[in-house]
Amino acid sequence: MFDHIGFPVGDVARSRAFYVAALAPLGFGVVMDITKEQTGGYEGTGFGPAGRPQLWIGNGEGRGGSMHIALTANSRAAVDAFYEAAIAAGGRDNGAPGPRPHYHANYYGAFVFDPDGHNLEAVCHLPE
Repeated sequence: MFDHIGFPVGDVARSRAFYVAALAPLGFGVVMDITKEQTGGYEGTGFGPAGRPQLWIGNGEGRGGSMHIALTANSRAAVDAFYEAAIAAGGRDNGAPGPRPHYHANYYGAFVFDPDGHNLEAVCHLPE
């Protein structure tokens, strides 16, 4: 349904470092960086699988409230690794890895708050 999503962050360098660490266990990395020199003002980083920036963070006007972003993990071990990496990179716990049977029988997820308070989730829908 979505091609990509982007949102502003309070400190691009801090958030870039967080997302580099948190997304690595899910197989996502930096696809491209955009500099202020290239755009005349916007600075940002696009993350995703090789060659496909799907999640963008960058400077810009702040927004009220936080967002929930759920990212697909290909295994429960990847969900666990995401959570550990995100916490080690400065994320705050918002739900340790585990089953969430109230969503469905195979739902296994973990939730962290990023440096700006956005609720980032990794979820695996596969059985153990």
